[in-house]
Amino acid sequence: MSDFLSALLDDLPHLCSGLWVTVQATVLGAALALVLSFVLGLMSVSRLLVPRGVSRVVVEFFRGTSLYIQLFWLYYAMPPLTGYELTPLLCGVVAFGLNYGAYGAEVVRGAINSVPRAQFEAAVALNMTPSQRMWRVILPQAWVQMIPSFTNLLIQLLKCTPLLWLISAADLMTVVQQLRDRTGETLTAYLTLLVAYFVLAYALTLLMNMLERGAKRRLGLSSGTDSPPRGGGPGPAIPSASGIPSASGVVSASGGAR
Repeated sequence: MSDFLSALLDDLPHLCSGLWVTVQATVLGAALALVLSFVLGLMSVSRLLVPRGVSRVVVEFFRGTSLYIQLFWLYYAMPPLTGYELTPLLCGVVAFGLNYGAYGAEVVRGAINSVPRAQFEAAVALNMTPSQRMWRVILPQAWVQMIPSFTNLLIQLLKCTPLLWLISAADLMTVVQQLRDRTGETLTAYLTLLVAYFVLAYALTLLMNMLERGAKRRLGLSSGTDSPPRGGGPGPAIPSASGIPSASGVVSASGGAR
């Protein structure tokens, strides 16, 4: 164990470099996944058949194929086919973004569909355009429900970054593996990795919890287990056409605010 710790301290700059690659892959992959989640998720709730069909095909393909195979295909199979070669880090970012973006699209779709129908009707009664209804009424409520699922996907993405070792990316896994090969300290090396990934995952969890509390405060919800109401009950106040919130979150069947 002392040999491994000594080698770890001697190779600290290399270790920090590997940690930085892991952080980059996680953050950039999550950013791409978030964008794809909303694009594909919004397409899946469109009234038009073509966007819904395209979204369904893309989501099912990337959910139904292995991330391991997607990573290998991008790194080994795509260059001979297209003539373009991605760096190991960029290859990982693209693979993570596509795979987890497909899962995230279902999170977005489910959260939008869970917003009470009364909220849609109230927004229509206020003469909002479809884009105004989505961005000012529906998404703020759906976003609160998306965050816990997005947190789980983010942690899963982080835990998949050791796959970069398979395509020669100099991430945290690669650096520690090289130290293990030099020192022969298998137990200490993998214990170090366990601790490192736990610390990273816990830090991401704390950040996402802060984001969730902020989103709930903006909707006037407590930071506990409350969530936007389901069914036909009143929800958060909906802004009127003039930008001033109405006194009630729903509209009755006769068109009057309740």
